[in-house]
Amino acid sequence: MKKIRTKSFGNLDNGKPVSVFILENENGIRAVLSPYGATLVSLDLPDKQGNLQNVCLGYDSIKGYEGDSVYFGCTVGRYANRIAGGEFELNGKHYSLARNNGENHLHGGIVGYNKILWKSESEQNTSDSRIIFSYLSRDGEEGYPGNLQIKVTYSLNNKNELIIDYTATTDQPTPVNLTNHSYWNLKGAGSGTILDHILLLHCDAYLPVDSGAIPTGVIQPVSGSPFDFTKSKRIGDDIEQTENGYDHCYVVNKSAEKPAPAAQVFEPSSGRTMEILTTKPGIQLYTGNFLDGVQGANGAVFNRQEALCLETQHFPDSINQPAFPSPVLNPGEPYSYSTVHRFSVKDSI
Repeated sequence: MKKIRTKSFGNLDNGKPVSVFILENENGIRAVLSPYGATLVSLDLPDKQGNLQNVCLGYDSIKGYEGDSVYFGCTVGRYANRIAGGEFELNGKHYSLARNNGENHLHGGIVGYNKILWKSESEQNTSDSRIIFSYLSRDGEEGYPGNLQIKVTYSLNNKNELIIDYTATTDQPTPVNLTNHSYWNLKGAGSGTILDHILLLHCDAYLPVDSGAIPTGVIQPVSGSPFDFTKSKRIGDDIEQTENGYDHCYVVNKSAEKPAPAAQVFEPSSGRTMEILTTKPGIQLYTGNFLDGVQGANGAVFNRQEALCLETQHFPDSINQPAFPSPVLNPGEPYSYSTVHRFSVKDSI
């Protein structure tokens, strides 16, 4: 592994300077990470000819992230995705949260973890480099109960894997659902639509949603529907049969302590391929349906369906739906899970 470097990323509105960390492996893959939002700023990957290009949507400086409303590359929480009506009950007590997505609560509220400057430290050995971001989310923050101590560790290794490990502990029962919200375009950020990307999901079922994107409670087989990616196909093949593009949680066929395959994405012109493995029960497919002229890095303008997100997570609104796996973390229990992003160049998948 090459030595971890840092560089200035500008100053926050309060004047505090922020630097980013640059990790690079022996194969030229380069990840840039920011402590603001515990964010993946960019990821450079080689194509068939060995040409490097950034495949993550983002901004040139910290100013872009302070004004960001689409969650580019960040860690989201305390509860990623949506909670219906911005409320839940836990152990007989009612909790009210911000309604920042219509009538619903989204990605942790008004000031989610994407708007926090996390503490950071670096570690390195011959096989990988890692950045550990940590944050104490205090009892009552954004309406959630319990002091939650969180660590998010990004590791880049010489096997061309970017691994994100999440750990947390709490002093009160609380719902926890952390994920990374990177927007991917394997042709290159700012290179146009992702409708020609080929997607394979190791998911035989998905969660239908209502008009507010809240799961109905049904776990629906994908077979015979436009939501079926159990065999690899173009993202654009059936997207017009959906309401407004894909923004749905899929049920991973197998999730356990060891990361299991959840998704594989292939971009034909570059050959760039990304496999995602996770220990979480769900993975949210979002096709950038609400990108609308977002001004990004290097002068790029990002528009609708020019990126996709694949967010490993608990099911949306699980705290209100007893049939779903419980997202509640109790004192004395460890919250721990991993997501592996494995990169390669292929001719097909």
